[in-house]
Order: sequence, then structure tokens, then C-alpha cells
Amino acid sequence: MELLYKGKTKDVYQDQSGEIVLYFKDDMTGKDGVFDPGENQVGLTVEGSGRAGLEMTSFFFEKINAAGIPTHYVSADIEAREMRVKKITVFGEGLEVICRYRAVGSFIRRYGNYVEEGAALPAYVETTLKDDARQDPLINEAALEALGILEPGEYGKIVDMTVKISELVKDELSRKGLELYDIKLEFGRDAETGEILLIDELSGGNMRVFKDKEAVGPLEIGEYLLN
Repeated sequence: MELLYKGKTKDVYQDQSGEIVLYFKDDMTGKDGVFDPGENQVGLTVEGSGRAGLEMTSFFFEKINAAGIPTHYVSADIEAREMRVKKITVFGEGLEVICRYRAVGSFIRRYGNYVEEGAALPAYVETTLKDDARQDPLINEAALEALGILEPGEYGKIVDMTVKISELVKDELSRKGLELYDIKLEFGRDAETGEILLIDELSGGNMRVFKDKEAVGPLEIGEYLLN
């Protein structure tokens, strides 16, 4: 296979038939050896995390597809740690969308004068640009349109999809006694049709999850969810 892009937690390949394949690595985002879904650098390598990430990703993407929400997911080979996906184009150089149910992480660092840590939030959605050098800056609808990253009306579609996907994930986790505090999603367009799709992955590395007010590690989430 031809390597197209080497990422922090996944590498992107194209096979001989032209299909796009994501390879899930054992690298995780964080800092000083501590996992943090909000970090934009590799902070640690944990054996088995790539397989675990793909297992959870395929579990959620199949449910999201079944719910009629479009994604880039085609199929997964868990043993090979490979996921086949549709060809997509990204918004700008990448757009991430966070849905927050609790005031934690960067939200409390920014707005701590106005809210207590852990306070409930009503599926609050915010967007950031993928830009390591600028620490993934927040951006609003008007700026996304002014910069030509989104077309008029697309922001609302992405927010609507984000809430529907986040609620689906939240409900699945709650069945196992887990509470979703926040989740980070990524969207792009189908390269052929232009349809907005959920892309990238959807695993423990994308979310903060708690059980009885105690943080649940990204690999532990899958153990609760898939067993």
C-alpha cells in the first residue's frame, strides 16, 4: 500500500485498488506520558491501544451509519488494525467539533470565572481549527464562512449532526453506567458527492468519560462498552 499521510495516532494508505485505508497505531495524544484527548501531540504509546481504538470506532460508526447519519466508514479489519473508508476532502486543513456535557478541560480553563468545574452543559458545541502551531484555535460560524472554510448553512448541519452523534454515544455509554463529559468529532466532505460526513475515528481517545465521578481511561471505556 502507498503511504499518503503519517498522523499522530493513525497513518493513511491507499491500496492497489485505490481504496483508502486507515492504520490505527498504539500512539495516544497527551503530555508528559499522561493521556489527554485535548492535546495535539503524541504523549504516550500504549500497546493494544490501536486495536482497542479501532474496535470502539467500528462499533460506533456501524451504529451511526445504521441511524442514517452519514460517515466515511466502510469496513474494519480488527486484527490488522485497518479501517477502510470513503475518499474525503477536509474543511480547510481540518475542522474539529467538540460537544460538551460538563464544564471540564479547556472549557473550564477559559470560562472558570463563570461556571464551576463539572457543571452540566446542554450539549454545548464548539469548533476548532486543526492547527498545532496555534494550539487548535476556537473559531465561530461567521469566521468559518468569511474564510471560505464552510459554505453558508453548513455550520448548522455540522452542529445538528454533532448533537445527534454525541447523544447516540452518550446513550450507549449510559447503558454501561458511564457518563460522557465531552467528545471530539471531525467532519469532512465525500470526495465524490460533496456530502458532509463524520470522519476520522470515534474511540476512547476522542472523549472524556466518567463513572461515579471518577475518570475512566480511554482503554477502559472499551472494556465496559464491548463486554
